[in-house]
Amino acid sequence: MTTTAEDVFYEGGPAKGDLIMNLLVGFTLIGLPFTVGAVVRALWLRFRITSRRISVTGGWMGRDRTDVVYSKIDEVRSMPRGLGFWGDMVIVLNDGAKLEMRSVPRFRETEKYILERISTRKNKGLSQDARGFAA
Repeated sequence: MTTTAEDVFYEGGPAKGDLIMNLLVGFTLIGLPFTVGAVVRALWLRFRITSRRISVTGGWMGRDRTDVVYSKIDEVRSMPRGLGFWGDMVIVLNDGAKLEMRSVPRFRETEKYILERISTRKNKGLSQDARGFAA
């Protein structure tokens, strides 16, 4: 049995700019719910993006954890926020389920990294399928 080490691309919380911007908006009554959301994300949301999987830990007190391997990802959608310094991403899985990742720092680089892993996995899977049919 061979094990492959995971190379960590990003490990940490949401973008700090999201918290700062929402704290400033929180001085208005309308911005208060956004401020609460940003504080909760800053306290309990954590991303871990490696060469093998994406792990998102969140929920109340950080008790929920979701792991997704690249072979299960069908599509990645992203949207810039905070003047493009961070963004939100939605990972669409093969079965139609969606994983939302809010306030991802360096989201363009992260999206590119994830798309590279997806294409590598798909190409590897196609070459294995082709060998299986040829045999």
